[in-house]
Amino acid sequence: MDRIETEQWGLVPYAEAWERQTRIFDGLIKAKQEGAAYSNRLIFCQHPHVYTLGKHGKEGNMLLGGEQLKRIHAEMYHIDRGGDITYHGPGQWVCYPILNLEDFHLGLKSYLHLLEEAVIGVCASYGVVGGRVDGATGVWLDCGTSRERKICAMGVKSSRFVTMHGLALNVNPDLRYFSYIHPCGFTDRGVTSLAAETGHEIPMEEVRGRLEEKLLLLLRRAAGGTE
Repeated sequence: MDRIETEQWGLVPYAEAWERQTRIFDGLIKAKQEGAAYSNRLIFCQHPHVYTLGKHGKEGNMLLGGEQLKRIHAEMYHIDRGGDITYHGPGQWVCYPILNLEDFHLGLKSYLHLLEEAVIGVCASYGVVGGRVDGATGVWLDCGTSRERKICAMGVKSSRFVTMHGLALNVNPDLRYFSYIHPCGFTDRGVTSLAAETGHEIPMEEVRGRLEEKLLLLLRRAAGGTE
C-alpha cells in the first residue's frame, strides 16, 4: 500500500475544498488506472457556515430561502455524495479521506463502519458514549431512545473504490444552525456536540489529533499493519 498522508487545510470555503478534493480524487483514480505511484490522504478542515445537500436529498429539508441564508451568513450547495442535507461550520471538524479502498481491503459498507468506529473512539475519550443506529449512517448518542441525537454526520462518494467526502464531527459548533434544516432528513431526532455533552468547549486541535490517530490506526489495521 502507498502512504497515507495527512493534510490540514484550516478554515476553507466549501467550494474551494470541494474543488481541491475533487482534483485529488480524480488524480488518485488516474494514478490507479495507470499503475503510477499515489498517496492515500486524510484531509482535515473547517468551513464557514454552509449547507450541503446530497444527490438523493430532499429540497424540503432546507427550511430557509436564499435571502434567509444570506442573513445568517450561510451558503448552500448541491453535491455528489450520498446522504441528505447537513451543516458545516466553525467548531466542527470535517475529514475528507481520499482513499483507494482496495489498499485497505474495504468495501463501502465496511469503510463507513470504520469511520464510525474512529469517531466512537474519539467520543469515548471525552466520556461521551456514541453508537450506531440501524438504517442511518454516522454516530449517535442514546441510540434507540427518545433522546437519540447525532454527533457526527457522514456521506461519501466512491468511484472505482476511491473515496471522497467523508465525516463531520461536531466539537464546538453553533448548534442553532442545525435548527434551519431537517438534519440528514430526520425530523424527529436532535443534533449535539462534544461541547454540549461535556458542558465545556473542547480544544479543536486536540480532537483533530485524536481523530487522526484513530483513523490511521484502523486503516493500517485494515491494510494488514502496513503504512
